[in-house]
Amino acid sequence: MAAIGVFCASSNRLDQSHLDLATALGKALGPRGHSLVSGGGCVGMMGAVADGTRAGGAHTLGVIPQSLVDLEVADTASDELVVTADMGARKNIMIERSDAFVTLPGGLGTLDELFEVWTTATLDLHRKPIVVLDPEGFYTGLWTWLRDITGTAFVREAALAQVTVVTSIDAALDHIESSLRS
Repeated sequence: MAAIGVFCASSNRLDQSHLDLATALGKALGPRGHSLVSGGGCVGMMGAVADGTRAGGAHTLGVIPQSLVDLEVADTASDELVVTADMGARKNIMIERSDAFVTLPGGLGTLDELFEVWTTATLDLHRKPIVVLDPEGFYTGLWTWLRDITGTAFVREAALAQVTVVTSIDAALDHIESSLRS
């Protein structure tokens, strides 16, 4: 069983397709024996993935800074809710408590989390699988730009290879399970 850290949007102004993706990912975790590590919010995709995970029968761990608890956006239904002093501590705990990571569509916070786990992987601080689940091409422009700058020595080809981009939930979980077995 893997604890899967999921990074995604917490906005309440999202298309239903994004909320549905988050819910479906959450629901898929339990039957495959996985648990969720989330940012501890109850809104947007973050809330949807946590609700889906519980609906699928899996354990949820939410990690949230006190400032967001104060805004009343904490996922108080989490099986375990860890309240941190700040966002940095939140990311560190999420990285420590996760065996693998899946990134869904999101904004600056989601990108920050993705780049944090990716950077620490390139520094060999962990060897945890990193997957971007992108069924609608949300991140296409970002990946095009990153591939384009590999020739400039700012990003190595080996670094790009540390993130797997897939278009389906099954592909994301298959990749994680295969990576953790090897």
